[in-house]
Amino acid sequence: MSARLNAFEIPTMGKFVKHIVSAGKVVHDSPLPLATQHLVTLRASQINGCGFCTDMHSKDAVAAGEDWVRLNLVAAWREATVFTEAERAALELTEQGTRIADAAGGVSDEAWENAAKHYDEEQLAALVALIALINAFNRMNVLIQQPAGSYQPGQFA
Repeated sequence: MSARLNAFEIPTMGKFVKHIVSAGKVVHDSPLPLATQHLVTLRASQINGCGFCTDMHSKDAVAAGEDWVRLNLVAAWREATVFTEAERAALELTEQGTRIADAAGGVSDEAWENAAKHYDEEQLAALVALIALINAFNRMNVLIQQPAGSYQPGQFA
C-alpha cells in the first residue's frame, strides 16, 4: 500500500507539514506533561482511524518510557485503573474535542471544568492546541491513506 500523495515531495504539502510540525514543537515544549501528550495523540488517532499516527505515537511513547500496558488500555481508559485523574480528564477532553460532530453541544462544560481542575491555563492551552493539531494530522493522513507499520521512533525528529 502506498499513500495517495507523497507529503514530502509535493511542495505545498511539504510546506504545510513543516508548519504544523513547528506548531507541534510548541506544544511538545509546553508544561503539559509528556505522558499526557502521548496519551492524547494516541487516543485521537485511534478515534479517527489514523493507522499511521496510531503507529507513530504508540512507538514514540514507548521510546519515551511509556508502558505498553497503559498504551494498550487507552481505548478503554474509562474502565482502566492505570491512568491518573488528570490523564482521564485529558482523555475525556480529547474524545469530546475529536468527536465534536457527534455532539450537538460540542465539548461539554463538565469535561472542560474537569480538565481545568487538573491543568493550569498554560497546560490547558497546550492541551487544546494538541487536540486540534493531532486531529489535523489524522485527517491529512487518512485523506492521503498514509500507510502504517513502518514508522521508527524519532524518525521525523
